[in-house]
Amino acid sequence: MAPRFESRPLTPTTWDDLEELFGRPGGSIVRGCWCMYYRRSGKAPAGTDNRRSMCELVESGVQPGLVGYLDNVPVGWISLGPREEYAKLARSPIMKPVDDEQVWSIVCTFVDKAYRGKGLQGKLLRAGIDFARENGVRLLEAYPVDKAVRSHDDFMFFGSRSLYERAGFREVVRRSPTRVVMRRGLRPGH
Repeated sequence: MAPRFESRPLTPTTWDDLEELFGRPGGSIVRGCWCMYYRRSGKAPAGTDNRRSMCELVESGVQPGLVGYLDNVPVGWISLGPREEYAKLARSPIMKPVDDEQVWSIVCTFVDKAYRGKGLQGKLLRAGIDFARENGVRLLEAYPVDKAVRSHDDFMFFGSRSLYERAGFREVVRRSPTRVVMRRGLRPGH
């Protein structure tokens, strides 16, 4: 019998699962960032504890993403939420706003090294789409890598263009030879 995939929002109840996931071998990039990099507008002050900052965000009631599970074992993560919560995107030459539409941004996907190559990134993305739709989101936006040669897994946290195309996203602007802004409408009219 195939393992059962499910996702759960990151809350104080699922926090320990995210810590376990990020603490495994192959998680050094996410363990350093804790998906806080794009939430800050400038450089983080020396000594900033990203793990603590993310924990405080979750304790405040924000659900900044989903933890993915196979048979109740945490195996993946997708970080998404209202674009305005990611201050660094506004200043990015590649990911700056395309227009004034209200969008949610996907800024990271991560799959445990031991579970890669099993289609879990796509399952996390589909769960993220459902989560956004359940929260009344009309447009989802992503900033995937688009190049002929695959990058090292550690640098694919934005995902690949093909991952998003398979999920119904379409390119809306290209400001870099290797990066695109893609969107998917979740409601009629988008």
